[in-house]
This record gives sequence, structure tokens and C-alpha cells, in this order.
Amino acid sequence: MTSFIIKSHVDRPISSWSKDKSCPFCRIIEKKAPSYTVYENDMVVAFLDIMPLRRGHTLVIPKTHCSRISDLTPEYAAAVGQAVSKIANALTKALGNTGLNIVCNQEYAQAVLHVHYHIIPAPVFDGSGSVEAPSAKSQVSTREEPPKTIRQMHQMEFESRNDLDEEEAVLLVNEIKARL
Repeated sequence: MTSFIIKSHVDRPISSWSKDKSCPFCRIIEKKAPSYTVYENDMVVAFLDIMPLRRGHTLVIPKTHCSRISDLTPEYAAAVGQAVSKIANALTKALGNTGLNIVCNQEYAQAVLHVHYHIIPAPVFDGSGSVEAPSAKSQVSTREEPPKTIRQMHQMEFESRNDLDEEEAVLLVNEIKARL
């Protein structure tokens, strides 16, 4: 009996997966919500985060609604993995910074219940302890001393988050796309 059930799912069409009308990422996929898209193919879309931790903070999502990476089909998992690598490469070249943090949460700390990877450029310290802020409007934090602990650095980064600046987003999308 179990083998019959498993066999019935082996070659099921991926397109049969549904979208969630309340999911903000599904709305972006369906072009019903705006985004600054840096990459897109039949299975994946990548766009700038609207509340970036740092300049270039990009999200990579499958074009099917699935809330857990552990439930993603191998085909979509492979497509997302290839896109993450491709975007990471282009992002490091566009920003001149090879340091990245790539994160995918499942349930815990997952703000949007749709599989998504964050590609976050590492902070760039200028030697005085200041860290590059995510937007061109505030290039450097005014903190006098470098953070003494990782927790302080994370708090400092969180406090520096701003809404994505539209002008800067358009320029950055062009910089990343030119390197894909």
C-alpha cells in the first residue's frame, strides 16, 4: 500500500502546487506586489529585501508556495541552490565584498512562511570600528567604539536597518544584473 502512494507522487507535476494568496512572496511571484528583482527563471525569483540588514541584502525564493525547506521538492531545492550560488557570485562582484552570510530559516525565526534564502553581505568595518550601513543615505554608523561582543554587533546592525531606498535599489539591481 505504501509503495503505491509513494509511486503516485514520484512524477507528479510541479505546476500543480498552489500559491497562497495571503503570502507576500507569492504576490511578488504573481507580479501583484512590487519588488526589485535581480534574477528570475521558471522556478526561482530573487529580489532585494525591503528592510535590508546591509546594502545588497537579497532574498531567493522558489516560485511555488512551500513553507518548509524540508518539504521542498528536489527539483525546486536544486533550482534555489543554483540561484543562491549565482546571485552570491554576482553580489560579491557588484559590492566588491566577498564576505556573505547565507541563511534559510524553517519555522524558527521565519517571518514569511514561504521558503526563502537571505544572502546578506558581511559588514565592512572601516578600521575605526564603524560599520557600513545598508543605505547610501547613512554610509557609516556614528558609534565611537567597535562593538565588544557579537551580540552588540548584531544589535548595532539591527538598529541600522532602514527601508530600502528606491533610487539605490534601482542602481544596485542594475549592478547585480550586469554581473549575472
